[in-house]
Amino acid sequence: MTVEVTVGSITEEFGAPSFVHSFFSTISVHCEPNGWGSRLPHLMNELYQGRLPHMNALPALAELRLAKATLDDLPPSSVVWDIENRQSIPPWGNDISAHITSLGNYFVSSIGLDVFQVLECVLAASAEEHQDVVLQ
Repeated sequence: MTVEVTVGSITEEFGAPSFVHSFFSTISVHCEPNGWGSRLPHLMNELYQGRLPHMNALPALAELRLAKATLDDLPPSSVVWDIENRQSIPPWGNDISAHITSLGNYFVSSIGLDVFQVLECVLAASAEEHQDVVLQ
């Protein structure tokens, strides 16, 4: 099963549910010292839960850019596979592509696209088209 992100007629593959959870877990651990959703509420409490109202797309886009800037400064070894089980590791362990140099470019969708770029595009489309973002 693959999780997809959709805005209107635009649908992009994100990845397996565990991969999606890792993306958001990594953001929360490294960007939200006071816990899940405390600093990035639109990304973490709305989008992650499955629906981001279009009126929150621009604030979510700002949150996404903040998260990306933070993760750009962290090594791939700082990935969090599961926030509830911090000892868990990705199925591939440390066997990652040499072009992955930080957590900012660690997350690549199941079809080979940078997850931050995919989300940036769908959030911008959501704001422009007045369509909610659905993650399922």
